[in-house]
Amino acid sequence: MTTTTTKSAYLAGLRDGAPFVFVAGPFAVLFGVLATEAGLNLFEVMTFSLVVIAGAAQFTALQLMQDNAPTVIVLISALAVNLRVAMYSAALTPYLGAAPLWQRVFVAYLLVDQSYALSHARFEAVPQMSVPQRVAYYFGSCTLVMIFWFGCSFAGAALGTALPAELPLDFALPIAFLSMVAPMLRTLPHLAAALTAIILSLLAVEVPHSLGLLIGGIGGMIVGAQTELWLKGRHA
Repeated sequence: MTTTTTKSAYLAGLRDGAPFVFVAGPFAVLFGVLATEAGLNLFEVMTFSLVVIAGAAQFTALQLMQDNAPTVIVLISALAVNLRVAMYSAALTPYLGAAPLWQRVFVAYLLVDQSYALSHARFEAVPQMSVPQRVAYYFGSCTLVMIFWFGCSFAGAALGTALPAELPLDFALPIAFLSMVAPMLRTLPHLAAALTAIILSLLAVEVPHSLGLLIGGIGGMIVGAQTELWLKGRHA
């Protein structure tokens, strides 16, 4: 492997990750604005984004804090929303597990929905990539998204309530998840898990502190896993 091929892998990741800035940017601005309106100062908003780097969990925690939910509920809910990252990590380990420790530390720090979705799809499509090339692609896929995430979080927090209320920034979250999840619904277990999570979340919409989402997520994972076991047993 040459430096050129590693550079090419990084540039490929940079190119593939570029479209997600149109989601990460507005999403980060919205978080900065809402966090400021919730009473956080600029330092607290940026610390939140730099330490957590998990938009969905940050919005969940912020909403629950605004609703004066108990601290334990805020923590459990944010952690539950981020449980998917543990599954992302397990899925990427076969491809990146042999990388040096310092690289794996940064891989873990930068692991978000976009970096996982792009990298896992690329590694499956191009299995002959070496570990250094995979790491380069992964970091390339993160670069622009992270720049926009931190920069726009700062902009949103700095602008605060100066932005017009009718600015449609809240479109970013559903579009981001739809663009990442939809292409992955390729098997019966995936479809079963998604459908179960949707139904349970809707049925539990009145559960306090948005815990209906947790019920839907846990139920979806259980049904998806059981469906996969059923299919394996049937094939056996």
